[in-house]
Amino acid sequence: MEVYRTPDAAFDHISDFGWEPSYAEVADPDGGTLRMAYVDAGPADGPVALLLHGEPSWSFLYRHVIEVLTNRGIRCVAPDLVGFGRSDKPLATEDYSFARLVEWTRELVFDHLDLRDVTLVGQDWGGLIGLRLVAEHQDRFARVVAANTGLPTGDFDMPEIWWQFRDAVQSAETLDVGRLVAAGCARPMADDVRAAYDAPFPEERAKAGVRVMPTLVPTRPDDPATEANRAAWEVLSTSELPFLVAFSDSDPITGAMAPVLRKLIPGTRGLDHPTIVDAGHFLQEDAGAELGRVVADFMLG
Repeated sequence: MEVYRTPDAAFDHISDFGWEPSYAEVADPDGGTLRMAYVDAGPADGPVALLLHGEPSWSFLYRHVIEVLTNRGIRCVAPDLVGFGRSDKPLATEDYSFARLVEWTRELVFDHLDLRDVTLVGQDWGGLIGLRLVAEHQDRFARVVAANTGLPTGDFDMPEIWWQFRDAVQSAETLDVGRLVAAGCARPMADDVRAAYDAPFPEERAKAGVRVMPTLVPTRPDDPATEANRAAWEVLSTSELPFLVAFSDSDPITGAMAPVLRKLIPGTRGLDHPTIVDAGHFLQEDAGAELGRVVADFMLG
C-alpha cells in the first residue's frame, strides 16, 4: 500500500490547537502498518469522550469541544481517521472502505488505547464509524452523542445537496478542502482556520481519502457496507445505552436523521435533546463550546 505522510512542518502555522499528537500503528490489508494520529487530552483518570470527526476534517475540528471537556475533568481522545489530519493517507482510492475505516478506528481505540466506559461523540463519518463501533462493542461504551450524523443502509435516498457534494468532490481537478469545510458552516470562517483544514493536504495526491469518502456511504441496498450497517441498526434499536441527539439547526445533509434516531433508538427516551442554533453541518466549528457544554452535562449529570 502506497502511503502519503504529511510533513510535520505543514502544521507549524496552526496556532489554535495546542495539544501535541500521539501516534499508534494499525494494520493495513497488505501486512504492513499505517500510522494513526490522535489527541489525548485531559486527566488520564477522567471519564472518556471519544471524539470522531468526519469528511473532510480532522481532530482540529474538536478544539473548542476539547477545551470545554478537559476543563470539566473529562479525558478527550480525538483521532484523525486514516486519510485525514496527521494520520497516514493511502494514495489509492481502492485502499479505502467502510469496513477498513471501522477496523482501523477500532484497533486504535480498543487494541492500542484500551478505552472503556466511553462516551462516543460522532459527527458526519465520525457517527457512521462510531455507531458501528457502539453496536459491535456495546460493552466498551457508556453513552452516545450523535451530532449531525446517521447510519445509512442505502434503503433511502440521500439529500440532493449531498449528491452535489459527492459529485463536486469526485470531479474537482483541485480539491479545496478548507473551502469545503467553510461551506458546511453557518458562521464565517477566518482565513487561518480555513488554512488549518487545508494543512493535512499539501499535495493533491494526498486527498484520495477525501475524494473517495462520499462513495463509501451506502446509497443502495446492496452496498458492501449495508449488511453490517443493518446488523448495527438491529443492535441500536434495542440498546438502552443513553443516547443523546445533539444536532444543529442548519444542516441540510443530516438534519432529517435527528427524528429518526430519536424514534428508533430506545436510549434516546426520557432525554432532553438539544438543538444547537446558528450552526451548520460542522457544528463543532460553528458552536464548539456549546456542543462541549452539552456533552459535559450529559456525561457528568
